[in-house]
Amino acid sequence: QVQLVESGGGLVQAGGSLRLSCAASGRTFSSYSMGWFRQAPGKEREFVASITQSRSITYYADSVKDRFTISRDNTKNTVSLQMNSLKPEDKAVYYCAAGPRSSRRVGGEYDYWGQGTQVTVSS
Repeated sequence: QVQLVESGGGLVQAGGSLRLSCAASGRTFSSYSMGWFRQAPGKEREFVASITQSRSITYYADSVKDRFTISRDNTKNTVSLQMNSLKPEDKAVYYCAAGPRSSRRVGGEYDYWGQGTQVTVSS
């Protein structure tokens, strides 16, 4: 079993930046592909970014590309999401997820989920 804990959320003004982190307990991050998803009030969970297990290939939703950057540090068993140029529409609970190496852009591909961290962007 893998437990994931997100941190780094908070309140930021539009145009600002936040860095989210995800730490794993149990099996190490190096065994999994990792993803970030978000869910805004009244909306479905949506894909944000992911990074593969084997080669650290990254994938991004069109809505965040060129603004967000996902990275992983296998020595620390952490995954980060650097969020720049934040917009009010980025407000959501952000979730870290771990899945098999084939996991990419779909939430159902992932096996483990964190409890989420709130990101609020003021306008």
